[in-house]
Amino acid sequence: MPKPKAIIIGTGIAGIASAIRMTVKGYEVEVFEANAYAGGKLAEINLDGFRFDAGPSLFTMPQYVDELFKLAGKNPQDYFQYEALDEICRYFYEDGLKLTAHADLNKFADEIEQKTNSSANEVHQFLNKSKIIYGVTHKVFLERSLHRIKSYLHWDTLKSVFRFGQIDAFRTQAKANKSFFNDERVAQLFNRYATYNGSNPYQAPATLNVIPHFEYHFGAFIPKKGMYSITTSLLKLAEELGVKFHFNTKVEEIMGTVEGRELRAQGIRYKNQIQNADIIISNLDIWFTYKNLLKNFPAPKKLLQQERSSSALIFYWGIKGNYPELGLHNILFAENYHTEFNAIWKDKTIDHDPTVYINITSKHIKTDAPDGCENWFVMINVPANNGQQWNELILEARRNILNKISRVLGKEIEKNIVCEQILDPRSIESKTGSYQGSLYGNSSNNQFSAFLRHPNFSSKIKGLYFCGGSVHPGGGIPLALLSAKIIDQDF
Repeated sequence: MPKPKAIIIGTGIAGIASAIRMTVKGYEVEVFEANAYAGGKLAEINLDGFRFDAGPSLFTMPQYVDELFKLAGKNPQDYFQYEALDEICRYFYEDGLKLTAHADLNKFADEIEQKTNSSANEVHQFLNKSKIIYGVTHKVFLERSLHRIKSYLHWDTLKSVFRFGQIDAFRTQAKANKSFFNDERVAQLFNRYATYNGSNPYQAPATLNVIPHFEYHFGAFIPKKGMYSITTSLLKLAEELGVKFHFNTKVEEIMGTVEGRELRAQGIRYKNQIQNADIIISNLDIWFTYKNLLKNFPAPKKLLQQERSSSALIFYWGIKGNYPELGLHNILFAENYHTEFNAIWKDKTIDHDPTVYINITSKHIKTDAPDGCENWFVMINVPANNGQQWNELILEARRNILNKISRVLGKEIEKNIVCEQILDPRSIESKTGSYQGSLYGNSSNNQFSAFLRHPNFSSKIKGLYFCGGSVHPGGGIPLALLSAKIIDQDF
């Protein structure tokens, strides 16, 4: 008896995870990718002897990656290695304050007490609240579909429903954090976590305070061969399992048929060919899936009209010299955080003093930069693309970023840039298929956003599923991997 067949569109991390899971379930799996490489946002750039991870740079919840190897009966360490970080991030403020977020929670809390007007107890109370929110939400919101009745028949789901008031959904993250911390600079540090899913802490619900729990409870890690090794190791596993990948092959349409009174996904069309399948999983941004691939099917208009998440402007700089004051992850905060977010979300532009994130993997992976050099991934949050004058904005932002870095570090930076590549919302859209260059699909700027993300299945087209950061449960590597796991529960 022939195996059932699954077709997956896109090789983002969720697409590859889905390919592995469906193969383990006994399906024959083929994956179609428009680009010449796998990974989507989780790709890499090689430039004049420097290597950069192109997109995600923080690695948490490695157990979700390990799980895929274990499902296939493999030892994860034979494919993929990582190590825990002793230091999660270094924070720099315009008033001269410097904080190190140590992985050791007590050490981190003590540093905040010693250097700011907040106490160690405030940090512990806040992170205890973060733990409570995680306890309420992770089973029902993160690991199961919100859109299947069977999800609500579990006892732990019912317990979460009764504890809904504990997730702090009815005040903003910024308001909640102001109540936790006497020092507004510490509140700012934790407001930053709204940007992990492209949202605004002055609008997003305080439920997003669950995010620090991922780092301070489970830990932060670095893959020994860089973030892109997540993609390459899972790709290797999928190929060993027999998954067939088609690169440089853009899917043009998802085909459907009528069975009785039901619409059913039948296959795909590409390069004037048709490939049939029993199920289809789209890892493409949900907006483009409907607009480009499901043209003959009704689209959920309200969902597609929702506010998109923020995007990013990234400079990949090969830098001459070494900077011991910087670590792997570094944040140079805007002096006025509220003004920065108003610029992004209300004015759809870039503030003159943006918060700057600098990731330098060569601090740990020496081969990522030539001797005596460092690879700087320099990013700021920017609005999604709505037709702004990006060439002008990028030039101005580059000047402001360089001035800020030089001011905070007390060192001239621009003269030490030996090579450069830029990624902006336009190129993010063209390279990764993310509508308007938004990094996380829809924003989470209201308390019902978790319920408003597109489900991982189509309620109108049988056999059609969706994974990746633009659908439930959300963006980022852990949640993208969970989207594939949620689909798995249907089989």
